[in-house]
Amino acid sequence: MLDSDTTVYYPVYYRIVERRSDGWAFTRGKPFLNLLNAPWLSHESLFAILGISMDKVAIELFRINGGKQGYYIANILDKKYYYCGTEWEDVKTKFQELGICRPDPLETR
Repeated sequence: MLDSDTTVYYPVYYRIVERRSDGWAFTRGKPFLNLLNAPWLSHESLFAILGISMDKVAIELFRINGGKQGYYIANILDKKYYYCGTEWEDVKTKFQELGICRPDPLETR
């Protein structure tokens, strides 16, 4: 079940990455809309198509905040990286700052 507190919609070339004590965890999203009925790509395939590796992204993420635990966003198309914070809500806030999504107008706070 989709929950507005945990669901974030974003382009396929963005990846949400969590820094944990045991390393970097790249999230796997689910396709929301696939008008061309294209096959869903694995992380490795998408990274290869865009000319970057998960290891390279992890290095870049480490550089922006010294590997501090929490959530990061990687724009693997434009090779831009962002630290969000330690809470899932920080990811949604960062996407909004980047103009990728907007607050749900039906969500009450």
